[in-house]
Amino acid sequence: MSYPLVILLCVGLLHQTARAVVMDKLADNKICGDAECSYVLSMATALDDFIAPDCRFINIRKGQMVYVYSKLVPAEGTGVFWSGSVYSERYVDQMGIIGYFPATVVKETQKFAVETVKMQTTDMDFYCD
Repeated sequence: MSYPLVILLCVGLLHQTARAVVMDKLADNKICGDAECSYVLSMATALDDFIAPDCRFINIRKGQMVYVYSKLVPAEGTGVFWSGSVYSERYVDQMGIIGYFPATVVKETQKFAVETVKMQTTDMDFYCD
């Protein structure tokens, strides 16, 4: 094997290609519990199953507890989406993954944030990798 081929192979193995995709925005504004959207707004229980149509969303199973981190402010004529993560001992592989889901598939059971912050969404809010 020639020396230039070995170098080319090593560089090729070390170089990772980025496959990140910025998806369409679901809304221009969102409501959060703090300026970083890191505090949980509320806890909700899934009323029905929801299968994620793309990488911006999360799968939710009926009966799962969902931590709600933000609520998108819908434009006129669009659906209402919230972002959050699921909690369930049965579906441990999904815990900690944050994504969007329709507000209609959950029922808020406990509100944590008394004061909220309305802010603009960014491209990173709809980033998929």
